Amino acid sequence: MKKWVARFLVFLGLLLILPLTWTTFTYFNFDPNFGFLRIKQEAVASGWYLPFYYLHVLPAGLILLAGLFQIISGSKPKYRNAHRWLGKFYMMTVLLLVAPGALGMSFFIDRGVMVFLSFLLQNILWFGFTWLALRAIKAGNLDSHRRWAIRSYALAFAAVTLRLYIFIFNWDFDLSTVNAYATIAWASWLGNLVAAELYLKLSQH
Repeated sequence: MKKWVARFLVFLGLLLILPLTWTTFTYFNFDPNFGFLRIKQEAVASGWYLPFYYLHVLPAGLILLAGLFQIISGSKPKYRNAHRWLGKFYMMTVLLLVAPGALGMSFFIDRGVMVFLSFLLQNILWFGFTWLALRAIKAGNLDSHRRWAIRSYALAFAAVTLRLYIFIFNWDFDLSTVNAYATIAWASWLGNLVAAELYLKLSQH
């Protein structure tokens, strides 16, 4: 990939990630009536939703930034130590906190079966791909590790693409309808996986 294209994509990634990261930090106020939580009061009242929510949201911005650095640094020798430590941070945070939190949150979705299934499958695959990336690097299989890690990050980045699609399509479509929201919910991560597979295929040549 040409350097200017790679740099533009990194810049675009940061442009999309940084506002979301800042938003996640605002939830360190632990106010159950703050922001998105205002429309989830029934779930909050269950006593289960908030722990899942904070497990998922609070570290989410950091893993998006860490994952972007991992994609940029790749196997460059000068970044080897940073890549190793940030990789450990990304994988363990996803496996122990963010993916389980997202999985728990899935059961409080009230936008219909298709939206529920979308988030449920996405989070199961995210956990699975991340675990496969960890297993591959422990086995010393760098190529397999790279492939599974990129797929894992494609699913992590769905947090960004979902919000981007909501922003774009909210102008012309009523996203309060079940079918409309279900469409962008599935597209937000399936599109990323397709892009990841195309990238992996093209990078072989």
